Amino acid sequence: MHSYLANPLEFLITTLFSLYILAVMLRFLLGVVRADFYNPVSQFLVRITNPLLVPMRKVLPGIGKIDTSAIVLMLILQMLSVLIVVALRGVSVPIVTVLVYAAGELVLLLINVLLVAIVVQVVVSWVNPGSYNPVNSVLYSLTNPLLKPIQRILPPLAGIDLSPLFVIIGLQVIRMLIMPLLG
Repeated sequence: MHSYLANPLEFLITTLFSLYILAVMLRFLLGVVRADFYNPVSQFLVRITNPLLVPMRKVLPGIGKIDTSAIVLMLILQMLSVLIVVALRGVSVPIVTVLVYAAGELVLLLINVLLVAIVVQVVVSWVNPGSYNPVNSVLYSLTNPLLKPIQRILPPLAGIDLSPLFVIIGLQVIRMLIMPLLG
């Protein structure tokens, strides 16, 4: 395909796939942390992801807290996105490479979601502490499992909670270890 059309088309495809994969990732994470199902944010994620997840759940049952159908759906969507982009570029890539790349991209997305959730929660705690908002509730549900263990080891110093800083550093180190593996 001519590059004049290929670049915008590649952008649209990767953006649309990425947004839906993000929605599935958030739904998966909210299920893992047992976030409030009746939260408006949770309800929104359920509504937009149900059309693909419900049929998959009939085939792939969950394992404990882990929604295997969501993981497989994210992997399939990420692989499909990569395959479409590769086809637009007119390149041939082995399916194993696509699978490994897609899995790595999902791990990086997970890290980015957690980083953004922590940063937004910290900023909200500075700007509007103690307020209730459905988004704050979701952020707390997502970040609490990461922050609590650090908070037990390192209590607030002079009223300042440093656990987000240590979790962000840890997530960045994990990202630095994964990035070279993706090439």
